[in-house]
Amino acid sequence: MIEWLNTIPAGVIYLVVGGIIGLESVGIPLPGEILLVSAGVAASHGVINPILLATFASIGAIVGDSIGYAIGKRFGRKLLTWLGTKLPKHFGPKPLAQAEKLFERWGAWTVFGGRFVALLRILAGPLAGSLGMPYRKFLLANATGGIAWAGLVTAMSYGFGLVAGQWFHRFSWIGLVIAVAFAWWSTRIIQKRVERAEAEEPEPARST
Repeated sequence: MIEWLNTIPAGVIYLVVGGIIGLESVGIPLPGEILLVSAGVAASHGVINPILLATFASIGAIVGDSIGYAIGKRFGRKLLTWLGTKLPKHFGPKPLAQAEKLFERWGAWTVFGGRFVALLRILAGPLAGSLGMPYRKFLLANATGGIAWAGLVTAMSYGFGLVAGQWFHRFSWIGLVIAVAFAWWSTRIIQKRVERAEAEEPEPARST
């Protein structure tokens, strides 16, 4: 596996990772995080530079979310409603209602924290635009969230890849597969905890 990755120019890997993450951030359901985890593990084997990887992933996240914001601002609820008929799992009434509830409660913090939650990673940009969030406010949350997410996922997968490489030196392809699976599982644990904390947040008391 490592030998095969070494045959791919590093620049191509950076562009593919940044492009897939960007498209996911626009609102297209793609495995951006899994790809970043895999590339982070590959970086631990010297295939690519982890700092450049995190940089391209951050750029993809920020640019993609900004494009999603512009699309949401231009087409608004009509686009989201149409997407709900095509991709109900991601844009159906239930996920949209959950995302809108989070936006109403947390505002720009939803954009920042949403980068770590699979559903909001896709919805944050278009929904922020359609709800009329000021772009400067959105961009600040989008940029900080994108950089934090890309840096954390890259660091975790890179760090575990180094350890796995020592454990499975004689069976590098097995170590790579296990490292990718574990790093992805670790990030999912963090996401689940964030989602659980949001779900358990008590409803604000209503005045009578």
